[in-house]
Amino acid sequence: MNSTQKIALVTGGSRGLGRNSAIALSLKGIDVIITYHTRKDEAEKVVKEIEGNGRKAAALQLDAGNVSSFDSFVSQLTTVLSEKWNRDQIDILVNNAGFGIHASVAETTEEQFDSMLNVQFKGVFFLSQKLYPRIADNGRVVNISTGLTRFVIEGFGAYSAMKGAIEILTKYMAKEWGKRGIRVNAVAPGAIATDFGGGSVRDNQQMRDFIASNIALGRVGEADDIGPVVASLCTDELGWVNGTRLEASGGQML
Repeated sequence: MNSTQKIALVTGGSRGLGRNSAIALSLKGIDVIITYHTRKDEAEKVVKEIEGNGRKAAALQLDAGNVSSFDSFVSQLTTVLSEKWNRDQIDILVNNAGFGIHASVAETTEEQFDSMLNVQFKGVFFLSQKLYPRIADNGRVVNISTGLTRFVIEGFGAYSAMKGAIEILTKYMAKEWGKRGIRVNAVAPGAIATDFGGGSVRDNQQMRDFIASNIALGRVGEADDIGPVVASLCTDELGWVNGTRLEASGGQML
């Protein structure tokens, strides 16, 4: 990457893994713009925390599942970059925004399917496409996948299939965007104790115990376990890692 101050855009950065990734990036000396869907108050707390780490930060509203809003979002992003950084490009894109619905294949409704598809796959595809001209040469893209593309826990069929699509997309982005020196990788977290999926891993002790018994390191993952992995992929130290799925699960279901 070039020698100017690095700027990252993290979607869904007001909570969970996105928040943790944004803060981890700031600790590596990278400025961060986060997006939020509805929780502006939470997003502003993250901005203050990043600024407390000595980095510049900003928060923009984004509905990651509404492709028709992306042109307007890119326009807002361009304005913020110009006003705050005197730049017109970012160096890093972390496609993190998303949610999960716990439902068996037999019981998943079309409405549930479409709502996840719009955010988890269609949104990532077209937001990345819209932002491609705004990513600096030799930049980085990290797409968030899931350990559930390798192992199976019942009730996440639709969600995991979409993340499988993200992993394939990651390879194609790496191949096509490598012409500009842009590296693209996917991080696949194992079970993490956040509010994801209604907080089922975080709040259900029986679920926690079951998952921990299937992880080599003997505990459920925390957001703090994932953010630094995402941030590290955005550094020069891991600059030769490209087109790869990196699982961060503590050794789940080995």
